[in-house]
Amino acid sequence: MRILLTNDDGIHAEGLAVLERIARQLSDDVWIVAPETDQSGFAHSLTLSEPLRLRKISDRHYALRGTPTDCVIMGMRQVMGAKPDLVLSGVNVGANLADDVTYSGTVAGAMEGTLQGVRSIALSQAYVKQDGAKVVPWETTEAHAVGVIRKLLEAEVPAGTLLNVNFPACTPDEVTGIEVTAQGKTDFDLSVDERKDGRGFPYYWLYFASRAGRPGEGTDLYAIRENRISVTPLKLDLTDYSVQDQLTKVLG
Repeated sequence: MRILLTNDDGIHAEGLAVLERIARQLSDDVWIVAPETDQSGFAHSLTLSEPLRLRKISDRHYALRGTPTDCVIMGMRQVMGAKPDLVLSGVNVGANLADDVTYSGTVAGAMEGTLQGVRSIALSQAYVKQDGAKVVPWETTEAHAVGVIRKLLEAEVPAGTLLNVNFPACTPDEVTGIEVTAQGKTDFDLSVDERKDGRGFPYYWLYFASRAGRPGEGTDLYAIRENRISVTPLKLDLTDYSVQDQLTKVLG
């Protein structure tokens, strides 16, 4: 099995090293093409207005000055020379739940793999904050991911569907199970922080002023809150079929 790894936290991210150790328990044919720099929040974006710079770090390890989507395309079309059997994207620092999946570069890596016709899985590790610092229990992903992935590879997943896997912010022994979930809903307020540089010109930072999830039972948010591993099947087809008939009546 040929496996292509990517992420959105960058080539030097600890989560990518964790993912490589996981992948090497599944295969000895593992390739990495990951962003040169942090691409968090870039979602499913392509780089079309400037060239892509590819840097070989070591055997089968490449850094790309581009997005996670660019990395998957370059991995398949340029680096590997053929499509892999599996794309793994992650392991992200922090969960990708509910509306976060629409912003996530980690999910986008799996999305692009799916568009290319390859079985694809996004993996993210939730964390907690202690004294303002992130405490990421990587050991939880590392302890459970191989078994989860092996089970998922046995499942019949239709074309156009990717799998979004999130691991709870707890120790490996505190994980209470695995749950197949639906995408939850998060209420958040994105705000703009205006500042001035040394010459007095304005610049801006976007930030989440507030975030509150709706952890309804059966959702990814609920599973993570209950220390379960969440597996959410996501479809590339964004059509809202429930509204089609209604729109047809209005417009007909």
